Amino acid sequence: MRRRDILAGATGLAGATGLAGATGLASLRQARAQAAPAAWPQHPIRMVIPYTPGGATDAMARLAAQKLAERLGVNVTPENRAGGNGTVGGMAVVQAPADGTTLLFTASIHVMARQVMRAPPYDPLTDFTPVARVGRGPLLLVAPPRLAQNTIAEVVAAARREPAKWTFATSSLGSAGHLATLEFNRLAGLDIPIAPYRGSAPGLADVAAGNIQLMLDPILATLPLARGGQVKALAITTAQRSAIAPDIPTAAEVGMPGLEFASWYGIWGPRGLPAPIVARINAEMRLAMAEPAVVRRLTELGFEPVAESPEDFTRFIAADVAQNAALLRAANFQPE
Repeated sequence: MRRRDILAGATGLAGATGLAGATGLASLRQARAQAAPAAWPQHPIRMVIPYTPGGATDAMARLAAQKLAERLGVNVTPENRAGGNGTVGGMAVVQAPADGTTLLFTASIHVMARQVMRAPPYDPLTDFTPVARVGRGPLLLVAPPRLAQNTIAEVVAAARREPAKWTFATSSLGSAGHLATLEFNRLAGLDIPIAPYRGSAPGLADVAAGNIQLMLDPILATLPLARGGQVKALAITTAQRSAIAPDIPTAAEVGMPGLEFASWYGIWGPRGLPAPIVARINAEMRLAMAEPAVVRRLTELGFEPVAESPEDFTRFIAADVAQNAALLRAANFQPE
């Protein structure tokens, strides 16, 4: 299953570049001016991040909060509310007033709550208002630095010979890394066990220590460790090599065509968030993601900006959930 972005509108760096044209920017500025009542926002905004500081989601959220604050002229405060596979932070937003003062910033895992949890406290598709998808980035397959194998083909061969010696780490069930791991097993015809962790950091620490053999996780979290020698980067989950890590081969180049996955990041509000506020935040974030400095910063992190309307974001979520739910069913995954 190829994990190409499913979009009706512009996405990624191409989308951001397209918005940089005079016509696109003028249209967005006009939409921004007409989107929300002049009285909004009058109060500071808190941006809830349902994970601990230091991961890819946290880094993306803090960039988004900074740019939104600059554009709205009010304080936008990142607030880490970790726990419950992201649901502690999610509930803080579900229970907040739908007045634009509380937003959720999280990753693609958010929309998979019903597929990976036995009794989630909310429905991510009906209890939240999609506002803006702002970025996406590939995953890296990493291993302990002293692992003898250097390619996916070598890993697959070794795991077939001695399956009991191999385990995957994943930052959390339903994350892009978890889904990509299921796809890895499917493509390889293997059933390597998957050990869920509470975030990327502890999983990567166990990989670095040699306690866990493999992990697929966003490039923002993994590439610094690979460059520092704490982990070995085996492959990137893109069709072409990354400009910031041209020495790391694609999965297809080292034995696994079709392993193409990305983690994506976005903003949601509580259910019932007024459409004018949604439109205003979306317009501001689309303009922010088109800023050359932002594009450069995201590129340095191995990420791409995404610029699309709230309607496009909603359609994207529906398609993404359907595709990933099919992958979970094929793997006979049972919610926990």
